[in-house]
Amino acid sequence: MKFIKKMLRNEEGATAIEYSLIAALIAVAAISAMQGLGDQLTSTFNTTSSTMANP
Repeated sequence: MKFIKKMLRNEEGATAIEYSLIAALIAVAAISAMQGLGDQLTSTFNTTSSTMANP
């Protein structure tokens, strides 16, 4: 019983979980931003390529 009470009062694990959640949210935001940028770059390169192929 003391072990369970001790674990409930221990907050070190909670801090690690909070940091991992923050890191996961940052990763999701970065991935979605890079996907949007990748789509724009693909469109730009396709437009440039077709313009150069057909002067």
